[in-house]
Amino acid sequence: MQRILITGNMGYVGPGVVRHLRQQFPHAELIGFDMGYFAHCLTGTHRLPESYLDRQLFGDVRHLPAGLLAGVDAVVSLAAISNDPMGQTYEDVTLAVNYRATLELARRAKAAGVSSFVFASSCSMYGEGGEGAKTETSQLNPLTAYARSKVLSEQHLRPLASDDFLITCLRFATACGWSDRLRLDLVVNDFVAGAVAAGEISILSDGTPWRPLIHVQDMARAIEWAIGRPAEVGGTFLAVNTGSDHWNYQVRELAYAVAGSLPGTLVSLNAAAPPDKRSYRVDFSLYRELAPAHQPRRTLADTIDELRDGLLAMNFRDRSFRSSELMRLRVLTSLRESRELTDELGWRQVVPARAEVLQSVGV
Repeated sequence: MQRILITGNMGYVGPGVVRHLRQQFPHAELIGFDMGYFAHCLTGTHRLPESYLDRQLFGDVRHLPAGLLAGVDAVVSLAAISNDPMGQTYEDVTLAVNYRATLELARRAKAAGVSSFVFASSCSMYGEGGEGAKTETSQLNPLTAYARSKVLSEQHLRPLASDDFLITCLRFATACGWSDRLRLDLVVNDFVAGAVAAGEISILSDGTPWRPLIHVQDMARAIEWAIGRPAEVGGTFLAVNTGSDHWNYQVRELAYAVAGSLPGTLVSLNAAAPPDKRSYRVDFSLYRELAPAHQPRRTLADTIDELRDGLLAMNFRDRSFRSSELMRLRVLTSLRESRELTDELGWRQVVPARAEVLQSVGV
């Protein structure tokens, strides 16, 4: 029986990954390992996403428990401090979790006999993009702690790859779309939320920056492909832009597409804003060549409609959603203010005996 470990499965991307892997590998043993920061941030779901797993373990990837990787065939590394605002606030933690813990996880996975290691990387490492679309050989220009953590991870994962330990770094475009743990601190999701709640979209820039996008369901399909990728397809170490050439958009294009789905929505640009250096178009031709059967299927139009319908079904009307727990930084801030988390984002009160029970019987 194949055994797959998914770290960071209780975030925005994880629920869709877990569900997809359960569908594609119905007889596999799926194990989740997560800190649980966002476990309570469920949106519009009638089933706990973790119920698709065989086991849900709770813990910190900076302190991996003994035996976690025993008998594991594939590791999907999603655990991360996952966006630029959080990275700016928690820069040291971002490097500790996203880079150093990822590298240690990979080292232990290799030592334990794991054959496939899938790392959720990011196209954000291209930073200020210039005119041409970025390929995998383009110069990297990380502008944030989050992007730097992905660059460092890839650089130090590469030497670990071997014939017996394949490493796939999926340089994902910017995520979007509905999730059982929805985030609104992502550009398309933010725009749809503004249109639904207030009938307006406020763009903080002049709207010209480029963003490549990918739906979370298509991210899950890419992860499925990477788990089973043979060395003949891409080599023992592969870093690949993961998305679609059809999903390179300027921010203002996204705003007007959302407004078209919700008639009457006003769009405002900030022409006086300083230039947003995080602007890049990405070439996804290598992914198209290597994974022809796992290409993105979702469209921008159906993604916008899905988000609109999901938010309306929740009776979403929060004009102040940027201060709500649908923003990941706000969740961490709230947990720190209530003294549940330390400044290093560790839980203050952990009961080891209880954690051991959860690990032994699953949830």
